[in-house]
Amino acid sequence: MKSGLQSEVFEGFASAARSISNPELEKWKGGGGKVLGYTCSFVPEELIVAAGLMPFRIRGTGSLTAESANEYFEAANVCSFIRHTFDQVLQGRYDFLDGAVIGGGCDANRHIYDNWQKSPVKPQFLETIFFPHASGEPMALEFRGQLAGLKTKIEQHFGAEITDEKLRSAVRLCNETRSLQRDLYALRQSANPPITGGETVEVMVAGSSMPKERYNTMLRTLLEELRGATVPERKIGARIMIVGPGHDDTSMCDIVEELGGLVAADLTCFGGKVIFGSVQEEGPDPLQAIADYQVLARPFCPKNLGAHPHIQKELLDQVRALRVDGVIGQSFLCCNMWGGELYILHKELKEAGIPMLRLEREYVSGSSGQLQTRVQAFLETISGGGSC
Repeated sequence: MKSGLQSEVFEGFASAARSISNPELEKWKGGGGKVLGYTCSFVPEELIVAAGLMPFRIRGTGSLTAESANEYFEAANVCSFIRHTFDQVLQGRYDFLDGAVIGGGCDANRHIYDNWQKSPVKPQFLETIFFPHASGEPMALEFRGQLAGLKTKIEQHFGAEITDEKLRSAVRLCNETRSLQRDLYALRQSANPPITGGETVEVMVAGSSMPKERYNTMLRTLLEELRGATVPERKIGARIMIVGPGHDDTSMCDIVEELGGLVAADLTCFGGKVIFGSVQEEGPDPLQAIADYQVLARPFCPKNLGAHPHIQKELLDQVRALRVDGVIGQSFLCCNMWGGELYILHKELKEAGIPMLRLEREYVSGSSGQLQTRVQAFLETISGGGSC
């Protein structure tokens, strides 16, 4: 299923999502701008923007092999998203970065920092922060301390002064990004939406791949185009929600939508998990406001202690609110956190009468035919009213 979307603005987003480098990034660098890479969506872009830097989320787009990274990571124990991402680093695809911040989302992610330090392509600025494994105000305060330390290191290395007012300005800018992205997600709730799930993934990935001001301008234009678009009549089957870790490609959405379904929602950390709520824009301590948002307001990650009830509630709330017919939970092989989480969710959704398909896959999948067969059977089960 295709939306029939024809838009130069969208093609700009697609270009940024389908490759690591993109024209907007190149313009930024060509104008003397510096780029700070990061891993894990819990690394706050606000702090990077406030330093006058462009945040860029590091991913494995375009990778065909993890052969070089496998010399640093044990392939049998580390998910292929991490290995393919680091392989792109080793191949020089991220040489445009002026530094990187590694977020400790999971243990494998954290080891990117360790291995990058030992590699021949270590950047001059390489830091890490650890996201708390529990929630609550004490953890938000602890995370604020980490952000304060990272702020000082960025200031010292890049010769930047990160004032409270610059932080507040960056918060407003990033809040605007999230608000516009929520507007995009809302358009997918119509009976015949003007944009597909796969196209939405590309717009979202582009958001962490180009300067924020430019992205927001382009997204406002795209939203205007979509609201005024004449959408061709299409027969749309089951409304599907995708749940899982940081899938930055459109492959699963493409499979679902080529089979006549619609990816109406997702709860992933390149998608729905990054658009929840806003950072408080006023107040005496913008750094604490950023920490509070990350630790207290955003949807939980499976690595958090006691995360499951929160994830289950968020998922069920969205399934019911968005009229979702079935859930596809996909994780990468060797991703123990999401593997365990999806196992529990599968049992609970079955009890709630909500069909769910669990899939484990490689980052670069050579078995798309098998995935398509399983998804097709799942969609047929939903349309036939069977149980999973």
